[in-house]
Amino acid sequence: MAGFESACHINSDKLRLDMLAVTQHDQQANNDYALLRSMGISTIRDGVRWTCCERTPGQYDFSTLGPMIDAANQQHMQVIWNLLHYGWPDDLDVFSPAFVDRFARFCRAAASFIKQYSDSLPYYVPVNEISFLAWAIGHAGFIYPFAAGRDKELKRQFVRAAIAGIEAIWSVEPSARIAHVEPIINIVAPLDRPDMAELAVNETGSQFEAWDMLSGRTHAVLGGHPGYLDLIGCNYYHSNQWEYPNKRLRWEDTPRDERWVPLHQLLDRVYQRYHRPLFIAETSHFGVGRGRWITEIASEVCAAHSIGIPLEGICIYPIIDRPDWQDLNHWHNSGLWDLIPDENGQLQRVLVQDYAADLRRAQEIVNSCATPRRVSSAA
Repeated sequence: MAGFESACHINSDKLRLDMLAVTQHDQQANNDYALLRSMGISTIRDGVRWTCCERTPGQYDFSTLGPMIDAANQQHMQVIWNLLHYGWPDDLDVFSPAFVDRFARFCRAAASFIKQYSDSLPYYVPVNEISFLAWAIGHAGFIYPFAAGRDKELKRQFVRAAIAGIEAIWSVEPSARIAHVEPIINIVAPLDRPDMAELAVNETGSQFEAWDMLSGRTHAVLGGHPGYLDLIGCNYYHSNQWEYPNKRLRWEDTPRDERWVPLHQLLDRVYQRYHRPLFIAETSHFGVGRGRWITEIASEVCAAHSIGIPLEGICIYPIIDRPDWQDLNHWHNSGLWDLIPDENGQLQRVLVQDYAADLRRAQEIVNSCATPRRVSSAA
């Protein structure tokens, strides 16, 4: 699978981002999808930009979405659409009840538009990374509205919005599939601070809070239900394991820290808790580490399959390079294609040959895996 960076939030410099426009994916979607086809990839994660589609409250303009749907139809791509990737219209207060209502109406309008122009079974992520977004706004404070100390409140608000969005989508297309995407993490105590073990365990457990709320395990007042937890997307990068409070466990070290937990075991924690089909919704590395990372991920997926985890796919994210949220002049060199401007300013997609060779090896590894024991995929 492949994912296109579609964040459209306001960063800490109070600049509204539009990563689909910055990478010119919104202009080159058909070509981008064709490139994916050439690599044997036919499932993607892509974005519906609320900030572009509702510039005036209650009035929807999906002219930016239409060409992407057309491209997906032409290239026979299965799309998982992000509906809220960190950004919302300027006039909305994220803490207000109106936010939930407006988001539901937007979801209904987007689902109606997509149904009109696509015959494919639709897949949606209502709110991308609820836990990360709540943390980035309400704890770290680098995403608008920079509301330090309100992360718990925000997490509940985004769960409300996600549930309202699901119901709005299902009112249009009852068979639509819903994915909820969260980072999976592992935090350990410093070796010389066993007294921090409980803090580390609690922080590790926080990765389940949004999924628990959505499924009704906790905070019943929010209206969660097991049926809302359809597909589970797990985001995983080299920085997803650390020593409490914030020292990263180094993936790149050989030998690796003995406290590092293999990915297939992290996935098993999620599966044993919810017994829902999983997919890796985001993963990649940067620079020369890209190939080593994706081949390790492929091997870990085989290990997950061998213990019966129904893992449905690996989404390389981002599939084309992207700049940093805080510095649009700094590119991460994390994609399968680098983006190089030509004399007219069009960003040419330049295949990273070594990474492509490693990706093909990773595909061979995954294709050699035994089919896992399956669970029902019904919503």
